[in-house]
Amino acid sequence: MNRHTATVFFLWFALTAVGEFVILGTDLFRYPVAAAEEATVVDEAFLFLTVLAVPVPAFVLSVLAYSVLRFRSRGPEQDGPPVHINRSWTVFWLSWTTGLTLFVIIFPGITGLLEIRHHGAGPVDLVVQAEGSRWVWKMTYPKEGVTSREELVLPVGKHVRFDVTATDVLHSFWVPAFRVKIDAVPGMVTTVHATPTKTGSFLEEPQFRLQCAELCGLAHNIMRVPVRVVSEEEFAAWVAAQRARQARSPQT
Repeated sequence: MNRHTATVFFLWFALTAVGEFVILGTDLFRYPVAAAEEATVVDEAFLFLTVLAVPVPAFVLSVLAYSVLRFRSRGPEQDGPPVHINRSWTVFWLSWTTGLTLFVIIFPGITGLLEIRHHGAGPVDLVVQAEGSRWVWKMTYPKEGVTSREELVLPVGKHVRFDVTATDVLHSFWVPAFRVKIDAVPGMVTTVHATPTKTGSFLEEPQFRLQCAELCGLAHNIMRVPVRVVSEEEFAAWVAAQRARQARSPQT
């Protein structure tokens, strides 16, 4: 290993160490609140991929920085000597990046998707039918016999299945605190699962909201409703209040 290669490797390790420290050892790399089991899976995968990705730009920056500083032109601007391909470096780079790509496809790619699918395969405690229309969401709780357009209320610790559809154009069902998102397609029902793990509301944390994540027209930015995760007792009380309210003034 010559002096130039050794210097590049030193810069590479130094930049990689700084990048990993910023991600793992400081508060600069913060996640939004994670309020569902699915959010934990997504965050862990994102963190793993970020940590794994740091050495790649660190290496590219090291080579570029050293080349610019060490081999910058100081004399006449004639053409330099021809560049010859280093087969060993080419094989090393292609092998390393190919192996890294295949590894990421398997973990957390395939394994993460299987884990999220496994969460959705368990017994469902609550079904919520979410219907998107420009520019409102309508939530129907078929077993409980209530509907809501003002907020999405869920009991903590319960496995919820969302049956999502739309009445007009393509929308997207997205709850940032749960890290779940799926398209709402007219004439079609798509399904996504979530198990809330902590109580909270939009007033306490803006990530507790149901937001349309697909550009759907002029008022797309206001197509959202608050999400509130409560205890089982509070959820039962809310359902009872909704039934009484709808008995007085039936919703259509």
